[in-house]
Amino acid sequence: MDLTRRDVLAAGGLTLAAAALIPGRARAQSPKRGGTISIRTWDPPHFDPFQTISYKTHIALSFTHNRLLKHKAGPGVVPGTFPLEGDLAESWTQPSETTYVFKLRKGVRWHNKPPVNGREVTADDVVFSVNHFLTVKANANAYMLKAVDKVEAVDKQTVRFTLKEPFVWFLDMLSNPFAVPIVAKEVLDKHGDFKKVESVIGTGPWMLDSYRPNVGLTYVRNPTFYMAGLPHIERVEATVDEDNASRMAAFLSGKYDLGWEFPGTINRTDWVQIKDTLKQKRPKLQTVEFASPVMSHISMRTDQKPFSDIRVRHAMSMAIDRQNIIDAAYEGVGAMNPPVPAGLREWSIPFDKLGEGAKYYKHDPAEAKRLLAAAGYPNGFPASMCFTNYGSTLLVDVMQLVTKDLKAVGIDAKIDQKEYGAYISTCFYGKFEAMTFGPQTGFLEPDNFLFGQYYPEELKNQSHINDPVVADMLVRQRRTSDVAKRRELIYDIQRHLAKQQYYVQMPSGVYVAVWEGAVKNYAPNMGYDYGGRLQAAWLER
Repeated sequence: MDLTRRDVLAAGGLTLAAAALIPGRARAQSPKRGGTISIRTWDPPHFDPFQTISYKTHIALSFTHNRLLKHKAGPGVVPGTFPLEGDLAESWTQPSETTYVFKLRKGVRWHNKPPVNGREVTADDVVFSVNHFLTVKANANAYMLKAVDKVEAVDKQTVRFTLKEPFVWFLDMLSNPFAVPIVAKEVLDKHGDFKKVESVIGTGPWMLDSYRPNVGLTYVRNPTFYMAGLPHIERVEATVDEDNASRMAAFLSGKYDLGWEFPGTINRTDWVQIKDTLKQKRPKLQTVEFASPVMSHISMRTDQKPFSDIRVRHAMSMAIDRQNIIDAAYEGVGAMNPPVPAGLREWSIPFDKLGEGAKYYKHDPAEAKRLLAAAGYPNGFPASMCFTNYGSTLLVDVMQLVTKDLKAVGIDAKIDQKEYGAYISTCFYGKFEAMTFGPQTGFLEPDNFLFGQYYPEELKNQSHINDPVVADMLVRQRRTSDVAKRRELIYDIQRHLAKQQYYVQMPSGVYVAVWEGAVKNYAPNMGYDYGGRLQAAWLER
């Protein structure tokens, strides 16, 4: 399917199918047990999901851990949609607006490793995991369950949550792959935290067999996984490879079964370069395209000059040539983003409904210079910009385009390059001098894009925003059960934020998800849940 840039922008993030997800004859095939799937991965800073927002950790644990709920996966799920289903929870009810009761599956067992040694999972494990998520120091994702008042084990197989107030995203949060993986208290008691590789003990479809720092991870099938017969794939080899030329060569040679970039994709610039060669070397590859929810932005210290002046923020946004970024970095195929990325098309406000704030997304360097002069900066100003490249040449390209645009209106962004771990522990949490530039987590619903980044005092409120108007709306949307009314409220939030420009949003690319045709019953989607998407897949080779 050939798509022009105009087609993609008009789609506003609609799913774009470049090929059938699964060939028709594959649907009639019977699952096949065995084999090894090979993927490219990233070296985790550590293995404690409660003390990092790093995708490197959460992807690694998606193979080994379960949650109460999960997102459905497979060829029947359209990329960009996230229907819920039970994971460790077999069923659940909602007796009131603030009460949820979950019945656990019977016979679920921990991996057969000390100190749990394959014992059965109980409601007490869920209670411990949730309380640890809420109380452990420096958990930047704790806001996701901020509404929880208490969680109780009613009996061995039943868990009851009582909320402080209605929270309409509660089930979505429990199913989120970076919220609450269920963990065992004995592991914490033994190791003090979950950072060590020895602490990677879950109930998931695979067990971590080995970890070679900066080299790779090997997972082996969990023989006692709660879903009988799953997983079909015996072994997962995940290779750490931080060099793009090396990754590309490995994929061309057939080493990786999924695209080497997150989440199983190939950057469009690389795809354009190698797709004809791949037709010859790997003719059975499958592809599908969909708008990315990963959006880079400039965050800034809005609590201090010059960024406390709204005219400066407007000038910064109008300095950016977003269409040029799409053309130069994304091969002309991308999506413009308001505060909620276009990839979440059910919740991202269309630009023709954005109102007054829409003008600040238009490239107008002359107006940007006028605004800077009116704010008292006729010659612009210098400012540091914290940055890490995430091992992505594409991100470096976009950063260079952004700094060039800022320089053109007089803002001299001096790059403060940091190693990934140092960046995540400082700049990502708002600990920087002036500005930060980088991608934000590709969340799967709008509350995570909005509440964590804009509510006062939240750890991921990078721009140090304290806006009572938006804070009130953020709380109200969390309490609004009527979907149509909630959507309009989230639209209003985006209209307000577009006028304020607390962050300068960049366009997103459109993913080219790629996988080997021998991988059956698999389909790509957004998010960190690699393990969930491969759980029911099998190999025909």
